[in-house]
Amino acid sequence: MTQEIAIQDQIPGNHCFGCGPDNKHGLHIKSYWSGQGQTRCEFRPSDFHNAGPAKYLNGGIIATVIDCHTICTAIADGYLQAGRNIGAGEKVWYATGKLDIKYLAPAAIDIPVFLEAKIVERSPKKTVLQCSLRSDGRLCAEADVVAVRVPGDW
Repeated sequence: MTQEIAIQDQIPGNHCFGCGPDNKHGLHIKSYWSGQGQTRCEFRPSDFHNAGPAKYLNGGIIATVIDCHTICTAIADGYLQAGRNIGAGEKVWYATGKLDIKYLAPAAIDIPVFLEAKIVERSPKKTVLQCSLRSDGRLCAEADVVAVRVPGDW
């Protein structure tokens, strides 16, 4: 049985705070394909990722994990659309063009949160995604994201 490799671990030179394995102080989220145009992510918050009430996850951390999960999905899809493995050949990079989050319920800080993203539209210059974040089986946040293709050396 082979172990699945996270999308983030295949992107060369990824120093992002939320998802970059090359950032020792980052959140180190890990995203995986779960179906055609769909990805999943499990993130276990640390106790210092809290909001005002210590038992809930900070909204900025929620935004960061949603942002990073969806942007890495767009990057992985960009490689796929180019007919290459993630990280192979010329770099494929996307940046956040729009991040519209609806916070629906508090997310507990002492258990993992689960994210699911799906690609709803793609063109050569942008990818549109939807993402949900759940905690303890409850929908806590939904987001619409526009990932914009940027030059490989950006």
